[in-house]
Amino acid sequence: MIYFVGAGPGAEDLITVRGRELIEQAGMIIYAGSLVNREHLKYAPEGCEIFDSASMTLEQVIEAMEDGNRRGLDIVRLHTGDSSIYGAVREQMDMLDELSIEYEVVPGVSSFCGAAASLKAEYTLPGVSQTVIITRMAGRTPVPGKEDIALLAEHRATMVIFLSAGLLRPLTEKLIEGGYSKESPAAIVYKATWPDEKVLRCTVGTLAETAEKNGISKTALIIVGDFLGDKYQRSKLYHPAFSHEFRP
Repeated sequence: MIYFVGAGPGAEDLITVRGRELIEQAGMIIYAGSLVNREHLKYAPEGCEIFDSASMTLEQVIEAMEDGNRRGLDIVRLHTGDSSIYGAVREQMDMLDELSIEYEVVPGVSSFCGAAASLKAEYTLPGVSQTVIITRMAGRTPVPGKEDIALLAEHRATMVIFLSAGLLRPLTEKLIEGGYSKESPAAIVYKATWPDEKVLRCTVGTLAETAEKNGISKTALIIVGDFLGDKYQRSKLYHPAFSHEFRP
């Protein structure tokens, strides 16, 4: 069996119990070496075949999987965070389907969850934002025109922006074009939950300056929204005047 496993955002103990157990019994591990914490590999059994996919093509990854599957190995494809977000996982699954090779998916903790924990923040504050937009700037990989950052920013919802730390000046322009002010609260979370994590609070207008001062140009989430401010409404869920099924 092939298992697509989310390795979590960085810290080695933020992988799921199921994910760790699969690593412990794997005959082959193919991991995203440019992003996944190598500390996960110390739980692999002796003799486990380990491949770093950072230098591999999709075809080479599938070839390794096909070979391991033919030899009866349990294979762990270890992705950073959760494989469903910018994991390039669908194309792997489609090729395995064509080869009639079975696989399962084990979810992981995404870095956007790790970033919220590091910020000690709640993305969905009552009266402020009940929507989280996960997106990225267009770079070498384009995004659909209808998902332009300026259009998404018009909602003024919580925004978590991946893969854009090297594009902060054009990102700032897009956010302001969409309706944010230069003073709107923002944050940069570099390598969320890793030992060398950096959590930097700033504003939309100072995103680029803050990143440059701290030497950040990649491996960081850009987070924007009024949930980073001080004003919000109390949740009705625990309000003494609000009744529901479990509390009259």
